Amino acid sequence: MQVSLAPVANADPPKAPPGAESSSHISESTKVLSYTKVPQDSARGDRQAHPTTIVLRESQSSPAALVPEEHQMFTKEHYKAANCLKLLQELNASDPLHMSYVIKKIKIMAYKAPNLVLETVYNYFIDNMEISTWHKFRLLRVMEAVIGALDSLEVTWEKTFMQLALENMTKSTDLEEVYQDAAGDVLVAICRHSWRAVAQLLETEVLTGVFPHRSLFYVMSTLTFNEEIFSIGDKACWEEQLDQMAVKSVPFLNMDVWSKDLLCALTKPNWTQQEQPPEKAFLFSYYGRILQAEENSTTVRKHLLTLLETSHQWPKQREGIALTVGLAAVCHLDHVWAVLEQFGRSKPIKWSLHSLSPKNSEDFRWKWASSTILLAYGQMAAKAKAHILPWVDNILSRMVYYFQHSPLDETLKQSFLTAVLMLVEAISRDEGAHSYTFSQISELLESLMVLLEKEPRDTLCTPNRQQTIHIISSLCKLRPPPDPERKSRLLSTCLRSVLALPPLDVLEKDIHLSLEMPDVQVQTWRPRPSTKRGPSGRGWGTLGMFLNCSEPPFTLYTQTLKALDQMLQSFITQNPVADELYFLLSHLYVWLASEKTHERQRAAYIFVALLKFLSRNPDLWRSRPPGSLPPGPSGSLSALPPGQPKEDFTRMGQLVGMLGILCQDPDRATQSSSLEGLGHLYWLLMRQRAEETSQVEMQAPEQPAQPSADGAPVCSSGDQKAAPPSPRRMVTPKDHISELDSSQVIKKIMKYLTVAELTDLIWTAIDGLGSTNPSCVQAAADMLLVAIQEHGAKLETVASLSRAIHLQLYSIRISQAKENALRAITLLAQNHTPELVAAFLDFSIPLDSLALQLWRALGAELPVSRLVLALLMAWLRERPLPTGASDGSSQPQEKSYLRSLAAMNTLHKLQLAREFRRAVQEAYPALLLALLTQMHYVLELQLPAGPPPGQEAQEAQEAQEAQEVAAPSPQRCSTSLEALKSLLSTTGHWQDFAHLELLGAWELFTTLHTYPQGVGLLARAMVQNCCKQIQAVISQLLPSLQCREERERKVAILILTEFLYSPALLEVLPQQAALMVLARSLRDPSPEVRVLSLQSLGNILFHPEKGSLLRAQLPLFLDGFFQNSEPVVLRIMGTVSDVLHCLGLQGAGAQSLSIAINARSFFDDERDVIRAAAMALFGDLVATMAGRKLNGLQAQVHQSMVPLLLHLKDHCPAVVTQAKFTFYRCAMLLPWRLRHTLFCTLAWERGLSARHFLWTCLMTRSQEEFGIHLAQALSYLHSRHRHIKTWAALFLGYTICYHPQAVSRMVNYVDINLLFCTFEDLKKDQEPGIREFATRQLFFLQAVVARRQ
Repeated sequence: MQVSLAPVANADPPKAPPGAESSSHISESTKVLSYTKVPQDSARGDRQAHPTTIVLRESQSSPAALVPEEHQMFTKEHYKAANCLKLLQELNASDPLHMSYVIKKIKIMAYKAPNLVLETVYNYFIDNMEISTWHKFRLLRVMEAVIGALDSLEVTWEKTFMQLALENMTKSTDLEEVYQDAAGDVLVAICRHSWRAVAQLLETEVLTGVFPHRSLFYVMSTLTFNEEIFSIGDKACWEEQLDQMAVKSVPFLNMDVWSKDLLCALTKPNWTQQEQPPEKAFLFSYYGRILQAEENSTTVRKHLLTLLETSHQWPKQREGIALTVGLAAVCHLDHVWAVLEQFGRSKPIKWSLHSLSPKNSEDFRWKWASSTILLAYGQMAAKAKAHILPWVDNILSRMVYYFQHSPLDETLKQSFLTAVLMLVEAISRDEGAHSYTFSQISELLESLMVLLEKEPRDTLCTPNRQQTIHIISSLCKLRPPPDPERKSRLLSTCLRSVLALPPLDVLEKDIHLSLEMPDVQVQTWRPRPSTKRGPSGRGWGTLGMFLNCSEPPFTLYTQTLKALDQMLQSFITQNPVADELYFLLSHLYVWLASEKTHERQRAAYIFVALLKFLSRNPDLWRSRPPGSLPPGPSGSLSALPPGQPKEDFTRMGQLVGMLGILCQDPDRATQSSSLEGLGHLYWLLMRQRAEETSQVEMQAPEQPAQPSADGAPVCSSGDQKAAPPSPRRMVTPKDHISELDSSQVIKKIMKYLTVAELTDLIWTAIDGLGSTNPSCVQAAADMLLVAIQEHGAKLETVASLSRAIHLQLYSIRISQAKENALRAITLLAQNHTPELVAAFLDFSIPLDSLALQLWRALGAELPVSRLVLALLMAWLRERPLPTGASDGSSQPQEKSYLRSLAAMNTLHKLQLAREFRRAVQEAYPALLLALLTQMHYVLELQLPAGPPPGQEAQEAQEAQEAQEVAAPSPQRCSTSLEALKSLLSTTGHWQDFAHLELLGAWELFTTLHTYPQGVGLLARAMVQNCCKQIQAVISQLLPSLQCREERERKVAILILTEFLYSPALLEVLPQQAALMVLARSLRDPSPEVRVLSLQSLGNILFHPEKGSLLRAQLPLFLDGFFQNSEPVVLRIMGTVSDVLHCLGLQGAGAQSLSIAINARSFFDDERDVIRAAAMALFGDLVATMAGRKLNGLQAQVHQSMVPLLLHLKDHCPAVVTQAKFTFYRCAMLLPWRLRHTLFCTLAWERGLSARHFLWTCLMTRSQEEFGIHLAQALSYLHSRHRHIKTWAALFLGYTICYHPQAVSRMVNYVDINLLFCTFEDLKKDQEPGIREFATRQLFFLQAVVARRQ
């Protein structure tokens, strides 16, 4: 080794520590080295050039390698010492990073040559007293690091460095406490090797009778609070020695100077009030130990009151005061309580409870005194331990009092929570706590709920929520447990406080705006040097380092959510029954259905976390034996005997339904959580089913379990305490369904659900239909459809489900969701039609559009639609007649007839529905009889009339696209009558409908007196129109004749009486059988039925000879037409009509022409009733000629058309009605085309367009008819009735316009002049349309005349 040794100026021989001359050969080896006293000025950062230093180089080829071994050793030691010295010199100018490097290098050197390094550092520190304070500070750091890094320390060095540290701990420098603390840290480092020697030194210094220097308390605080210094046994010994020191310090309490210095040290302002010096924190603790050891209660009270009367402005000060009070309470609980009570009644405290805005520094001193009291009560509970249980209610009452009566700010919140946490932890440590009943817990819970509600809703910058939820969870384990109402409010408040927070990114974005740190006061502040400290030191950085003590929002949020999870798990652990689970989950439902994505996401996470907890603790669900206690506060789950039954998930379907809906959530995180939750539910369900059958199957998985969100397996063998021991775990749900989508998972789970659970699932889906969240509605509808599609046949409470679906349809705005819900009804109807029909009838009065959609969905399939109609008709027959309803003496008392009316209302609407068209067509005969009977029933009830039929017709036209005709009526009539009209008009029986409509016969069905006429007229129309359903109707009415209800027998005999004139009767009911039926009806209890049966027995069918007799009387009747008496003529015409009806199929024969001629002659009679009777008779005659040869009668029909058409404008309504009906009958006989349109025009059309259509139908038949009609029209221009004359002129005007050549050939000049005069008169008509028409016709007429000339 080649050593280049540069001499150092002013070198002195090295100095070993006292007593170290013979300790090591290293001291001798270093005597030849010189150590420089480095010149330094007072500046701690002087960067002058270094003096000449030792530079050493090693070389394997140097001549030094040839010297003896002991000289080589001597040279290496010189080299190491020189390097160490060089590094110590570099500390003066190095930056903090380089200083760390230097310390690291010296520690490595000390590991190889500890004594050399210690001696070098010590001598350098002692011999260079003129170096800067900053340099010395760093040397002290080096000492601390080197001593701490050594495995052992010789006794000589312990004493040397202890003395050095003690001397510098009390030295005043420009670095103040920083320098003193560095020296104290050297003492702490020595303590790692021989703590008893250090403790003895500290005890000696502290017990001198003079108040100790702060640095001593700093070292004691480090030894007390740093857990890394002592082992567990040594720590206990140190604590015991502290107690002994406190006992020895008791006499000092009565020394005024010592006590004042103590109080001064405790109240000395800190550089930053947010961080308390360690020595001060220890001093509060040591003070408490001394008071604890003091036996004189008066002295204890005096000192505590004096301490409490100091400033409460700063948080660390309040915490220290509370700690002292708590420690004193260990041995003086009664006296400490009395002191706090006395202090609480003092004037400053009373002022602070009512003061909201401090005005001066004195006010700030007392503003938060109540927070100190709260912390003191908490410390009392924490320190008193086993003695605290009898005091819990008293302490709680005082805590609640100060919380409720103090101004609520962040300081009070945190103090209150801290105090309560200490109390709760003290109670939980006591095994006897569960034998106590605490009366103040309910009040404390109320205060905690207030605190949560007062937390800002849009920020999360404190752990208040997390602490509050943790406290609530712990309190609910104590006796008495909260009642259900309070527990519900607790859950709601906790969930709202956490789940309603803004999204996490918003919390993080706005944290700089919303952060509110308590107790931060703006004060003058001078920066302190920033240094890197050891484990026991404090860092001194910028002011922001002291203020930024809050956790980031993500951490706070995660911890808060975890606390909420733990609270729910605690609840279910204390009461492990299914009802408790559903109680908890019921409070989550509102959040699972929230419109806000982040709220649903959080609720789903909590939901699934609770299910995961249950799946990992299956033994939790074993039922407890009678009288057994719930699990203890620790939440440990002890396995119960294997034979114990488990608590069933009676609402498993509800849970599956809720998670199934969430699986379709737009948020992917919510989807994932929900799908995971379904996996846990599936596992629980499988376990439950396996235990029910005592067949728990165990098998080895082919692949490891899928990890959960937290990285742990969803289920492992350690989680299954109830399963038999096995080296392999049970197969978990994710092993089987992890690859399935949500719909497949739900289908798989449904296979194992009971009927009750399936019903719960469907109810959950139905509830989801009412959500305001579109995705939730669609998911609920999808799941409802799947559930009913797969398991609809098994369901039992179908009626209630269908009613609920009906109610939810009102809120559904998504077409696809509504279609799915209606499709579900269709599927349900396949197996539950009767129940659905009965349920739907309850909301079918009135029948709104949504209810009609349900009925249409019910009958979407043809077999079901047939059954629905049959059931409705069965309900229609349930017609209880209320007492007194027939005479109107009293209102019906019972409403059991409402379903019958609802069935009527429904049948009316369904006739127009496309889904029921074919079924209605097939059920026409039964429906006809049912509706006619129902009308009689309604008349018996004397119910008010329904809505105007015009509205019904309008709805019918919108609902029935292919409907051939709408059927409005000018009268107000019941729903049953409107249903009859719809039945006739929508099933192809429009001719029967037209028969009654043109006659205005619907009015006959509105009273019981005229009801038989209406039924008979309808039956007669069916016979005259050769209805193809007559045979089917007869087959239906024959059983009705045997019915117990009189109204049904009455309707049947009325129809049968008219059907006797139909040739189709004998195909169904032979003549002899018909006689037997009528004969049996002669014994009917009803007089009306007997009379009608007797009349029917006189039908010409049974007495053919009556035909010739009746025809022989016709000439005599015809002669009577010319009597002068109007009533006589009227009766005779009516009699001839009756004879024609009685002749039936035989007809009038040759007399028909005479009847036609005589009847036509009275069409223009001056007497209104005679005109109407003549037209009616002519119409009856035309009806008897259907299907026969007309011969001469055809001319009479042609000649009657124009008079009948013109009399449509007759001033007499009866004449107009008979003219319409007879015109229609003639058109049917001829036969004309567009007969249905003709009927509609005659029935309801008005105006010129209707007149033009009727003219077109009449004038386009043939040339021969054209001339007859033109001549007849010209003759009516001489009529005295203005309306008929106007109508004739309009008729001729159309003819002139469209057939000018034919008119010019057939009219003469007299006719032309008459036309001119007529049109000139019409130009003065009141109606503008008529005047305009007359003007145009004059122009056309002039053109015709010009062409003719």
